[in-house]
Amino acid sequence: MKNIVIFGAPGAGKGTQSDCIVEHFGLTHVSTGDLLRKEIADQTELGKRIKSIMDAGQLVSDDIVVEMIDKAIANDTKGMLFDGFPRTVAQAETLDKLLAKHGRELTCMVQLEVPKDELMHRLLERAKIQGRADDNEATINNRLQEYNNKTKPVADYYAKQGKQVVIDGLGKIEDISKRILDQLEKR
Repeated sequence: MKNIVIFGAPGAGKGTQSDCIVEHFGLTHVSTGDLLRKEIADQTELGKRIKSIMDAGQLVSDDIVVEMIDKAIANDTKGMLFDGFPRTVAQAETLDKLLAKHGRELTCMVQLEVPKDELMHRLLERAKIQGRADDNEATINNRLQEYNNKTKPVADYYAKQGKQVVIDGLGKIEDISKRILDQLEKR
């Protein structure tokens, strides 16, 4: 049973490539972004708090995210693809503990590498197409800075465990997917 983290800056293609990986291996897709947006759409009290945090381009607290992830692991029987979690080294350590608690371990972390100018272009295009309020130029710059400061160290954490798989995130979607699947078949 594979348990995979897909990793990369906002706009790197995590959501697109997640669909391919989930379909190929029959995994449960755990997207914290989707879980958080569902709370917002349902207009729960938690959703209102989350919305103000996300609209400012900041990261939602670990407590909120960890609670959602633990529940997802407990209910899964197929293996999982984590999309948008972990975002900090503390969350990565917590994910290891949560997986162990449920008798599992992480197979690997797939890291999509995309240059900043391409990330900005992709996110601004996505904002036009999807009308996402969290994708405007100022917020994107803030999110990329947050990623570099807080999230990028997660790659080092997994590299030290020998679980980091770096993938070039430029090119046709199908070509990127093939590069990812070729690497995951080896694990």
